[in-house]
Amino acid sequence: MFRIRPLAVALAATVLMSLTAACGSGDDAPTNVSAKTAALGTLTPGVLKVAVQPYAPYTSVQGGRIVGLDGDILAYVAKKLGLETKPQVTDFAGMLAGVQSRRVDITVGGVAWSTDRQKQGLFTDPPYYSPPAMAVRDGRTYRTVADLKGLNLGTVEGYVWVKSIQAVPKAKLHAYPDANGVFDDLGAGRIDVGFLDPLIIIAAQKQRPDLKIATEYLTPPTAAEVRQQPAYAYFQPYQTGFYLPKKATKLEQAVSREIDAMYRNGEMSKLVTKYGGDPEQFLKPAPDVATARRGVDRPDNWNPPTIGQ
Repeated sequence: MFRIRPLAVALAATVLMSLTAACGSGDDAPTNVSAKTAALGTLTPGVLKVAVQPYAPYTSVQGGRIVGLDGDILAYVAKKLGLETKPQVTDFAGMLAGVQSRRVDITVGGVAWSTDRQKQGLFTDPPYYSPPAMAVRDGRTYRTVADLKGLNLGTVEGYVWVKSIQAVPKAKLHAYPDANGVFDDLGAGRIDVGFLDPLIIIAAQKQRPDLKIATEYLTPPTAAEVRQQPAYAYFQPYQTGFYLPKKATKLEQAVSREIDAMYRNGEMSKLVTKYGGDPEQFLKPAPDVATARRGVDRPDNWNPPTIGQ
């Protein structure tokens, strides 16, 4: 995910069991579903079953609704398509497992597109791009990978930033069970930089002003630098996507069309801004990101959505 999670995820039996129970035939299907909506091919006509992990401010479930940036984007899309969303709370492994076994219609929450994941499911066009964000103490400035040399760098255990940090010359890795540990040690001066998802950092700035932290965006390493040190690839921006089962082609195409329309009509910029993000950072793909899917799961001439065009 944008919390970039490990790409290899075990499909835990307990997760599958919980999803199976949640996806039983007892769901109440809405009445008066239009033929157009029914043709989308959701598991229950008119219902969009969504696997989601609580990860505010990207996704959380309140009163049976998914809220947060991804939740708001999906709600907008679902309304346009005439679908009623029904969340199923699980963990990250369960999100991917539910899609790949077609026990849910879709999962959201900043799942990072990758060549491996697209082999087992379908990705929509990117609702946003996740820039490489750093939590730093107020008054400190770090712009490039070279600026990180010899520093104490923190992130959460299992996130792929671990690999990038380990490749920075003379830097010391500090890995934590969760983001709170990163923020605590950053505020106390025990680390210099924390690598986390950008909206998590922005939310912490508001919720914990005593920490006196700021958000900075790392200048991505060049393609030449990544060729020399492949682990630096995780310091580059990545594109997120809503993830669907392989056979859900009609639904994927319909969701992608609505996502693209949200870039054009300003709705995507409005939602990113609502959660403290900078549309210039979140809604404009870097050159390497723009071409990554061409000839893989998109046509050779495909251009990803962007603002300002």
